[in-house]
Amino acid sequence: MRRLSDTIARLAASRAMPGSVGEATADRLTDLTGFGRNPGNLRGRIYVPRSLARGAALVVVLHGCTQNAAGYDQGAGWSRLADEQGFALLFPEQQRANNPNLCFNWFAPEDVSRDHGEAASIREMIAAMIAEHAIDPARVFVNGLSAGGAMTAVMLATYPDVFAGGAIIGGLPYGTAMGVVQALDRMRGHNMPSDGELGTLARGASAHDGGWPTLSVWHGGADATVHPDNADAILTQWQALHGVAEAPDAVDSVAGHPHRTWRDERGRAVIEDYRIAGMGHGTPIATQGAEACGVAGPFMLDVGVSSTRRIAAFWGIAPAVVARPGAQRLHVVPPRSEGAGVASVINDALRAAGLLR
Repeated sequence: MRRLSDTIARLAASRAMPGSVGEATADRLTDLTGFGRNPGNLRGRIYVPRSLARGAALVVVLHGCTQNAAGYDQGAGWSRLADEQGFALLFPEQQRANNPNLCFNWFAPEDVSRDHGEAASIREMIAAMIAEHAIDPARVFVNGLSAGGAMTAVMLATYPDVFAGGAIIGGLPYGTAMGVVQALDRMRGHNMPSDGELGTLARGASAHDGGWPTLSVWHGGADATVHPDNADAILTQWQALHGVAEAPDAVDSVAGHPHRTWRDERGRAVIEDYRIAGMGHGTPIATQGAEACGVAGPFMLDVGVSSTRRIAAFWGIAPAVVARPGAQRLHVVPPRSEGAGVASVINDALRAAGLLR
């Protein structure tokens, strides 16, 4: 096992990268109020396009550490796509009272079990949106980045009966970390449960005995914050849930990046995996061409591929994306260089990773 100091150094290198697009971000979202007990003390933000029809789909979007809902929406472009395709959006938003750096508490036992804490708050928001906007309960989807990606894994495992599909970007598998020490280890890709244990952890999160949501997995090949081994573990966990083989049914390339697909016995695509070569920790977006959707910034990385559009297409709530010709562009925002004492570096790094309240 690597020393704790190694992990601290890695986290410190990226701790100064703010996850928000900026204070001047245009906020297209409105507040969701009166949605239940809210045991996780989360804020609810929503976007409902004028074109929303009865029986529309709902997409739940979970931001990463140091981000807020409005900033993530502008960066990823979800409300823009909602205007085009006529689905509703729900953005659960972390509050500083729960986590100083606005990370969802994906590793805290009190927040990651069915009908408890932050997971229960998100479920209550979904129920309110279904009732208020006549959402089709069979077309509810969830996705998120980093801590939001890990919380997406939580929601899919604890409420598989609620979601038709999900997408995890730079996240971690469900149930592998219960506490700070384990979370640090898993972020480095160390000491993962066995393949069999990964499936058991997800199955044990609820009494569900039906089919499982489809899943899209995205990870940067150069992610030094959440090791790509976590994406492999997510795939292993969901291969067990869907009962598909380890080998994919299809392998292709999207703008030079490997893309794999797994199909169930009916031929339905149930899992897909994108590995964005050379990309660090963040959400892949495209700011130009046919896939244009979103705004580049910290943790919003312009690689010429829109994860937002492609995830929605995988779920069947947006048209398939045709890759534009030409070389892709990789845009990574480097961290700021700041001087700080050892204690400050450690504490800030742990908080930025969502590992210290």
